[in-house]
Amino acid sequence: MRILVFLLVWCLAACDSPAPQMMGGTETKVTRDGYSYAVWQKGYSVEVIRIGYARRADLPKIRETMLVLIAEVTGCIPTMRSLQGDAGEMRARLRCPRKGAHPVIGTAEDPFGYITGS
Repeated sequence: MRILVFLLVWCLAACDSPAPQMMGGTETKVTRDGYSYAVWQKGYSVEVIRIGYARRADLPKIRETMLVLIAEVTGCIPTMRSLQGDAGEMRARLRCPRKGAHPVIGTAEDPFGYITGS
């Protein structure tokens, strides 16, 4: 019985399934700086899930990476007011450029153009 409980908990912990409202969305798997992520997009919503264990010291950098991945994968920027989650799972609403316009991505230091206003 203990083995069954352990296997059930282990399977759930390793899951990268999206929230129910993201079912039917598009999934993109990305590996960055030794960590794997699943980026789910459905319409103007996005969810990023970090897959696997992360050291506590890496959590702030992982959160930054997740924000950058949202912009890179979707071509849109997350609205900061809608941003929820932590370095394990993050959700946001997206602000996307008009059709035919270039994706909204800034520099590595300022991926969303907040500092420079770009």
